[in-house]
Amino acid sequence: MGTPKYHRVLLKLSGEALLGDQKFGISPSYVRYLAEEIRKVREVGAQVAVVIGGGNFMRGAAVAEHGIDRATADYMGMLAMVINALALRSQLEAVGVETRVQTALAMNEVAEPYIRLRAISHLEKGRVVIFAAGTGNPFFTSDTAAALRAAEVGAEVILMGKNAVDGVYDSDPKLNKNAKKYDQIGYREMLEKRLGVMDATAAALAEERALPIIVFDNAQADAMVRAVMGESVGTLVHVGG
Repeated sequence: MGTPKYHRVLLKLSGEALLGDQKFGISPSYVRYLAEEIRKVREVGAQVAVVIGGGNFMRGAAVAEHGIDRATADYMGMLAMVINALALRSQLEAVGVETRVQTALAMNEVAEPYIRLRAISHLEKGRVVIFAAGTGNPFFTSDTAAALRAAEVGAEVILMGKNAVDGVYDSDPKLNKNAKKYDQIGYREMLEKRLGVMDATAAALAEERALPIIVFDNAQADAMVRAVMGESVGTLVHVGG
């Protein structure tokens, strides 16, 4: 397929990406599909780091609305992210992709602690690295963790996988059949129009580091590897505009 345009990428998946056709938890078959898609990216020579949310089990902000204090709720969400990371690691290893999980919360029995230089070393050796438990701090989303880790390990792009949405639209395409899709959009315009791609903290960090983001549909086979090769896939969010 040639040489990839991006040699080191950070893949951001929502927890809901692991649901498949389920309403709660993890679909092993769909996680296997995601592992195969990541394997394709590795096979073209790109290095892959991953951040996964925990929304298929719980969201801290939502739990906090029901009487659990916000910090505790966010830590519960971080544990859900670790569960998802372990599930993805298992399926990646099953398809022949050597993988390491690093957590922002210490849990040495199940994963390595997050150490930036060790993560970079894993990537250089061709291993996929999954960053779990967000930033390790409450009040920050997995989007912010993705932007932070991408900056720390020197990723050239953030690939933001969405569920059944193939890019950024001016309104919800599931509710408005006339919604307009953007091929490209600047960070400022995205925030001003409140398009809900990612939270403001994450967007500010990515913009400051001049990190482009490609928003694509997880369910489109080969979309991930095509984006890494530089083909036009989904929506490109960039600095400027």
